[in-house]
Amino acid sequence: MVGQYLHQDGVVRISGVVTEIFSTHLRVAGLGTFVSLGDCVRIEDGARVFIGQVIRIDCDGVAVKPVENHVGIGTGARVYRLGPFEIAPDPAWKGRVLNSFAAPVDDRGALRNGRSYRIVDASPPRAMSRARIHRPAPTGVCVVDVFTPLCQGQRIGVFAGSGVGKSTLLAMMSRSAAFDAVVICLVGERGREVRDFLDDVLGDHAQTAVTVVATSDESPMMRRLAPLTAMSIAEFFRDRGESVLLIMDSVTRYAHALREIALASGEPAVANGYTPSVFADLPCLLERAGPGDEGAGAITAIFSVLVDADNHNDPIADCIRGTLDGHLVLDRDIAEQGRYPAINVLKSISRLADRVWSNDQRSLVARYRAMIARFEDTRDLRLLGGYQSGVDPVLDRAVELTPRLYSLLKQTPRDPSIPDAFAKLGANLPAAPAE
Repeated sequence: MVGQYLHQDGVVRISGVVTEIFSTHLRVAGLGTFVSLGDCVRIEDGARVFIGQVIRIDCDGVAVKPVENHVGIGTGARVYRLGPFEIAPDPAWKGRVLNSFAAPVDDRGALRNGRSYRIVDASPPRAMSRARIHRPAPTGVCVVDVFTPLCQGQRIGVFAGSGVGKSTLLAMMSRSAAFDAVVICLVGERGREVRDFLDDVLGDHAQTAVTVVATSDESPMMRRLAPLTAMSIAEFFRDRGESVLLIMDSVTRYAHALREIALASGEPAVANGYTPSVFADLPCLLERAGPGDEGAGAITAIFSVLVDADNHNDPIADCIRGTLDGHLVLDRDIAEQGRYPAINVLKSISRLADRVWSNDQRSLVARYRAMIARFEDTRDLRLLGGYQSGVDPVLDRAVELTPRLYSLLKQTPRDPSIPDAFAKLGANLPAAPAE
């Protein structure tokens, strides 16, 4: 019977039934008037139980996408509404590794749930109730703290192609002492790289971070849910008044998961195969980071963005860049020269840098940028032998100082954090030339 009412222990449960099975989703009859878009459902096929999510509701029924791959559900299976997915974070979660459902995957026993539950697909804080951003958040990475300094509550993107050092840079920034809590979300990572990231790159710092993992072999539902779970955990610590660092690697794979789910629901593609809902859902996630209400803490968020084929004008990269408060561009040419972090300081920007720099620092950074620009613009000319020392004093100074500046900006995960990047440069480098 479709829309069957079951009474168990005095509780009424309304069930639907699976009527059609597709490679991407299930069709369920009998639940259309009882569920909302995004609700979780429980699928019971004999003794087997699966979890799914409602991805479409129409007059013919409900489309449900299971959260697992290859579940083997048959027609006639009963489907029960569970409602929105909720978690109950707790301070004891620090140091733990969780999956998208906030279940532990680190073989360290069960998690202790907090006192209250929160829906993972929540709304951002209201714009007019948010606190202002004004406090600096030093990362300990010299090139970042000089050219693109962060503030607590800022959201910044790390844009790069594959294999240019995104994950390593994110791990270096996660070691900052400016934060009370760190939440790391690894979306679509190779399973092998998860342990490498936690053990080798994060090291002892992994014990103070909450890590949410959804590997590349998991279903798009799990890859979509992981960032929402991580964001909810970060919001929990923010609401406790803590300064939180949220690192998400990568938001592009979250967009890929959104696209797979939207296409399965029948939504048309509009740009590079992406559906309209992808461009609506991305800002909803990104806007949840940042400062909380007055009196609460702040979420400083660093999102890595994997640019396909090194195309920084990809629709997803362009959408994310327009939403965030700055961007770090990792350059493959710089990485091939062995300069890490491979940040192109001429293409990177922090929109809140003026709230961190002093007047002297602002002037110094402007001179450094001009010097680097002059050095890079004349690289081909110098390689062809067209440069003569003594003709242009400003260029002479740039040729002398820029390689030294590049050397000072080099930093690896094995190097210690730099507590005062400007002091390091000032002690080892003369003042940059003025144009």
